[in-house]
Amino acid sequence: MKCITVVFGQGTKLIVNDAAAADPVLNILRPSREELSSSKLTLVCLIDHMSGAFADVRWLVNGNSVTEGVFTGFAEQQPDKKFKMSSYLSIESSEWDKDTQLTCEVTAASKTTSKSIKKSDCSD
Repeated sequence: MKCITVVFGQGTKLIVNDAAAADPVLNILRPSREELSSSKLTLVCLIDHMSGAFADVRWLVNGNSVTEGVFTGFAEQQPDKKFKMSSYLSIESSEWDKDTQLTCEVTAASKTTSKSIKKSDCSD
């Protein structure tokens, strides 16, 4: 992959990536068994094999974008020169119990990848 990095002024960074960059790999971790008995649950979106260090991560609940209860960490470079990052969504347990579709959507290098989960997808 070709990548050009240019820094302007006090740290504005422009990164131009090769358009053939591979899509990142997404995995969503369901709430833990211990959490299932509490009023709040946390889902984790693991984003791996990113070609660059920047990505826009959105969470959708039944197709609607949410920002409340969302935390996204910074990308970390791996030994293979790819990047990984994680994003977390905290929801009320009632949303999980309603079998709501929860989606992690990642846009990187002008390409969008998504992965969804709902309670009925998970076997206990």
